[in-house]
Amino acid sequence: MLQRIGQLVGVGIVAGVLVAALALPAVGGMGITARNVATGFLNMPSELETPPPPERSVIYDRDGQVIAEIYDQNREVVEIDDMAPVMSKAIIAMEDSSFYEHGGIDIAGTFRAAIRTVSGDVEGGSSITQQYVKNVLVESADSQAEQEQARETTLGRKVRELRYAVALEQRMSKEEILEGYLNIAYFGDGAYGAESAAQHFFGVSADELELSQAATLAGTVRYPYLYNPRLNSEAAKNRRDVVLDRMAKTGAITPAEAKEAKASGLGLDVSDPSNGCMPSDQPFFCDYVVQQIESDERYGENETQRARWLRTAGLQIHTSLDADMQQAAQDAVDDWVPRKNKSRKVGAEVLVEPGTGRIRGMAQSRDYGPDESNLGETSINFTVDAEDGGSNGFQSGSTFKPFTLAAALKAGKTFGTSYSTGNTTTITGQRNCNGGRLADWTVSNAGDTEGGSTNNMVSGTKGSVNTYFASLQADVGLCNVIEMAETLGMHRADGTGFDNARTQANNSFTLGSEEVSPLNLATAYSVFASRGMLCQPQAITQIVDEHAGETIDIEPECERVISKDVADGVSHLLQQTFEGGTTQAVPIDPPAAAKTGTTDNSASAWFAGYTPNLVGTVFVGDPRGPQNHPLRNVTIGDRHYSYVYGATIPGPIWQDTMEKATEELPADGFPSPPSKYGSTSGPPPDDGGDDEGQDAETAANTADGVPDVLGMSSDEAVGTLQAAGFDANLSSTRVPSDNPADTVGAVNPEPGTGLPEGATVNVFLSNGGDSDGGGNGGGGDAFGGWGGTGLGLGNQGRGRDE
Repeated sequence: MLQRIGQLVGVGIVAGVLVAALALPAVGGMGITARNVATGFLNMPSELETPPPPERSVIYDRDGQVIAEIYDQNREVVEIDDMAPVMSKAIIAMEDSSFYEHGGIDIAGTFRAAIRTVSGDVEGGSSITQQYVKNVLVESADSQAEQEQARETTLGRKVRELRYAVALEQRMSKEEILEGYLNIAYFGDGAYGAESAAQHFFGVSADELELSQAATLAGTVRYPYLYNPRLNSEAAKNRRDVVLDRMAKTGAITPAEAKEAKASGLGLDVSDPSNGCMPSDQPFFCDYVVQQIESDERYGENETQRARWLRTAGLQIHTSLDADMQQAAQDAVDDWVPRKNKSRKVGAEVLVEPGTGRIRGMAQSRDYGPDESNLGETSINFTVDAEDGGSNGFQSGSTFKPFTLAAALKAGKTFGTSYSTGNTTTITGQRNCNGGRLADWTVSNAGDTEGGSTNNMVSGTKGSVNTYFASLQADVGLCNVIEMAETLGMHRADGTGFDNARTQANNSFTLGSEEVSPLNLATAYSVFASRGMLCQPQAITQIVDEHAGETIDIEPECERVISKDVADGVSHLLQQTFEGGTTQAVPIDPPAAAKTGTTDNSASAWFAGYTPNLVGTVFVGDPRGPQNHPLRNVTIGDRHYSYVYGATIPGPIWQDTMEKATEELPADGFPSPPSKYGSTSGPPPDDGGDDEGQDAETAANTADGVPDVLGMSSDEAVGTLQAAGFDANLSSTRVPSDNPADTVGAVNPEPGTGLPEGATVNVFLSNGGDSDGGGNGGGGDAFGGWGGTGLGLGNQGRGRDE
């Protein structure tokens, strides 16, 4: 009854207040202003929209664990039933003890406030309903001018609040108003709403608040900074005691309860600010998620709207990140490239699920921070493209060679497609995509070894032989290779396409001369793993917007871009690299396919590999500029390297990651290679003629293949190979092996491989199993010296690989 009476007389009370205000001496035009306000009061708009207040959004991993919280205001809206009743009692006792009796206006307080306001001072005295109205007006302001108007110290503002308050009480219950107020009020120290304040100051939810805690929070809302418990504990305690006395006086609690609570300390358990990606354990993935939302037109007309939606709508953002895989990747990267290594090298790795494009891990050897001058700190995500918060990319070396393989298989080439090139070859007659003739290109296999005078797809891929891939690219056509890379989703990390490669003299495209990102490379390799399906990278799987009552499910965006046969053929070839090839030093238990990559002068090193269920790509280099700060004579952590190849650091990072990341995945195998591509384990004979494209299955191989010389001394191995009709090439590169040091640790091609008489077999001595650095190459790539360790010379001849 009292509430209803208050509602009926509310307008009359306001009129009385205004009359009293008008009776005061006026300065300048103040009297006229007040009279005009009073005259128009009854005609003022009374309908106030009460949208949900700005609320923090939360980013979750795939298992529902919190990755980060993003907000303009740290607020979590909860229903009043999810707040301890003592919280309501404390706020009512301190701010509006007659809340349940009036119709929206605290008569005495409003009269006093109006008089003081007209006199040029600001006075509180507002009811909880009026305070709620003011907060709603501030939070719903769309411009700085509207916010200033909601806060201005004028009688006009006070009257607007009164008019809205009276109307609000007529359409909302007291509990609804109180709930709205407790969720929108500012409690200091960046905490908005009772739930966030309880969590921030005491480490509990609002429904767990005890009397002393609730009184402390209720005491802050009038002057949040002055009574901030963290900054001004003594003032906050005195204020809390005032609240407790007020609660006892109003009958909310007994005097004995007040006395007991006053005898206790504040009992603070203050949590650090958690806003944004910087405090997150996965800051770079978090930043990528933020970038995806702010750049996607589905979530707003412009970036400003999308950023506001993200930070105020209380979104539940569910992502694809797998915590265990992420931890495996981060541990591996940190182990091999410590975050504060004095060489300032960076290691970065991304894990992608083939067939969906979902990102399972994103790690790099840096702390997240804005000051690039601080050792080990960056805000650049080196796993992604520039437009997603990343860099302009890095040359990826021979990780591009599988695109040439895919283009060749699509064109009908077989595994036996072979070329006699030797250690150096000159490519003539190559044309760009406009039909223009390119200058002659001389390309060599670097190091002191040969790749064999004749190679086919199997041996060429195993040894990553540059001269073979240069010949294969010329045979298939440079433009077809570029188009295949684009078909698989590849592009430059700076946002441009391969236009320069199409129109200019970029002979060395197959050797990885284009700057790309690890995520883009992983996306392309996922096509092989998924048997031809290109899936766009996906970090977000679902967004729940409770304010709008909307759930946005984000499905994978996939399409078939190459045939299963082509994909399976490439996977078959890349599996061979673990069988006496460039990746054999970093095997994992599940069946895997992989390719190493090292650019000229060891400027940067890569490893890209996959199982049927997971793709991982690793980059190691120097963000200051790989060419000027190469991976040569460098100490990273406690390991020194003369040269870093793809299998030196990126390979072990990939190996360590995948061994753990695939533990819970099915141990699926790859499909058998399509029979139409033939089956061969070695190149055709080299008769000195023009035998490009010759099928190795028609070549005559030696009867017993390459002899098993593993564990022999160098002299014994060379003699055995020569006696079998082969040319033995002893490499100066030592490899990790279970065989004793100075005995043969590996040969390429592997024992049993059928080769023509006179073919070259590369012999590598064991370093005794020590792969931690030092010695030849400082623990470098196990097969960094053989025929595939190529230097592309001539026109843009970049893209060295092992």
